[in-house]
Amino acid sequence: MRQGVIPSQLIETMVTNNQILITEPLQDDQVQPASLDLRLGLVAYRVRASFLAGGQATVADRLTEFEMHRIDLSQGAVLEKGCVYLVPLMESLDLPDDIEAVANAKSSTGRLDLLTRTITDYGKEFDRVVKGYTGPLYAEICPRSFSVLVRPGMRLNQIRFRKGHAILDDEALTSLHAESPLVSGEAVIQDGLGFSVDLRTSENGIVGYRAKPHTGVIDLAKIGAYAPTDYWEEIRTNEQRIILDPGAFYILVSQESVTIPPEYAAEMAPYLAMVGEFRVHYAGFFDPGFGHASANGQGSRGVLEVRCHEAPFVLEHGQVVGRLVYESMLEPPSQIYGREIASNYQGQGLKLSKHFKMDG
Repeated sequence: MRQGVIPSQLIETMVTNNQILITEPLQDDQVQPASLDLRLGLVAYRVRASFLAGGQATVADRLTEFEMHRIDLSQGAVLEKGCVYLVPLMESLDLPDDIEAVANAKSSTGRLDLLTRTITDYGKEFDRVVKGYTGPLYAEICPRSFSVLVRPGMRLNQIRFRKGHAILDDEALTSLHAESPLVSGEAVIQDGLGFSVDLRTSENGIVGYRAKPHTGVIDLAKIGAYAPTDYWEEIRTNEQRIILDPGAFYILVSQESVTIPPEYAAEMAPYLAMVGEFRVHYAGFFDPGFGHASANGQGSRGVLEVRCHEAPFVLEHGQVVGRLVYESMLEPPSQIYGREIASNYQGQGLKLSKHFKMDG
């Protein structure tokens, strides 16, 4: 049996075969090389707390316990910072017994510190869809730094389907790197490909951004509309280190440029849970062709979404903060990242989400 991540052309076949069910026709760029963007439905439920359905209940069952009020999204509505919402998605599933799925926030979602997770009926984990799942999909949304204006059809998260075991072990990853370099510089391979933070002063002196605590609403439909300085503090250092403040949210960048060959996909994961004082959020899917020469890339650096926890923490240049887990594709996708599809982030360095003006 072939094993691997299901590519774009087979995702389209799954829609045709009603293994992926849709209430509205797919949008032109909704199918990505190795994933499907998921669209918000018509209503949001404000809930008391984040929850999972658990093994004995549907999400609708649990909503009767936790719903506070419902919000019509059809004319646009603001999801407020610090609140938790549940939104039924326009996509639902009727998966074959040998296909499972994993969901994740899209890049722009993560860069706005929008905690967005997918939940299912009878689900025991966020962002995990068990083999053969039949039922609806929901997005749990908790804006952490900025209140946002959303409308039906907006795409905050994405889903990746796989058949069988697709993850490359360290030996296979080492071989792949020897054959086609995956990272600039020396490869740190341990449970995936490690990458570190870049805190060297760049030409403009900025090493990162920290979200401001009291800002206006961001309309997710507006691209290049907002001045970065209204929402972000620029972080500068001459010491190749910064001190992370508890509860603050940062945008930083990896020191390494990474490459995803077209026959593979990758996902960003935390490096070490034992570090404890901070975590790198992982708006985590890296598509086939990310940073790859065949897609006009010369390696692309990973943007890091970092939140500090209980105590101030010194983050130093070159510190390993995350890892990329590579997976084989079931077959090469008909489109790859940054070539057939337009990309906001191919060849990226330190970069805010697409909602902000490039020139500041």
